[in-house]
Order: sequence, then C-alpha cells, then structure tokens
Amino acid sequence: MAEFILDPAFAATSAPLGDLPLCQARLQLDARYPWVVLIPRLAGLRELEDLSPADRARLVEETVLAGAAVRAVGRALGLTVDKLNVGVLGNVTAQLHVHVLGRRTGDPAWPGPVWGHSPGEAYGPEAVERAIAAAKAALSV
Repeated sequence: MAEFILDPAFAATSAPLGDLPLCQARLQLDARYPWVVLIPRLAGLRELEDLSPADRARLVEETVLAGAAVRAVGRALGLTVDKLNVGVLGNVTAQLHVHVLGRRTGDPAWPGPVWGHSPGEAYGPEAVERAIAAAKAALSV
C-alpha cells in the first residue's frame, strides 16, 4: 500500500496541529481568518468518493471537531466567528482536504468566498502561538 505524503503546498501555507484518527489537522497561516485544514492521512485521495463509507463518516466527525477548534482560535485571537464555512475544493491542491474556517460579518472577503479574494496576512509570532495552542486544546492533540 502506498504511503501518505503531504502535498508540499500544505507545508508552505499551514502549520501542523496534530493527527486525528483519520486526518492531519493544520492551521492555515492567514491571520485574518480562524482556519483549520484537515488532510486525510491515506495515500492517493482526491475526492470524497475515494474514502470508504466509514472514513467519510469519520471525516464528518473530524470536521465538526475542527469547527470547535476554529471557534477556539477565533476566541484566542479576538476574532468573532459568525459562521463556519466548510469547503472541499481541490482546484489548486488536488490532494483531498477539507477547509474549516470562521467567517464574520465585515471580514475582508465578506460575504463572498475567501478563496482567491486577496493574499493572506502572516501571523505575528505570539498570535500564531496562541492560535496553535487554542486549536490543539480544542482538538485534544
């Protein structure tokens, strides 16, 4: 069986949070949005249909957990989360992954999608540490 390999694009744009039963959880490094990305740790996945029914169910549960982590990141950074957005796009990075991000009225892309809206903003060192700690605590990783 092939080994799971993280697409290099994720390493360049996100920080590791830890491994859940199915997915590697990562903090997307855009300080404007509380944002977690889940990447199933199985080789060769591109679409939800590539997962077994049991793994699809596990992914939904981990997505809900990631939502709690996004809300925790928002609290840690003083960013209100009015709405959770969940997306499985893969147009740029084909490896199966799920974006879970917190949106708020008046955020830079509101009410449109964040993807392709504008370049991300880097976290400051203290803010990224707070965000990672809050996400890890919510994910229990």
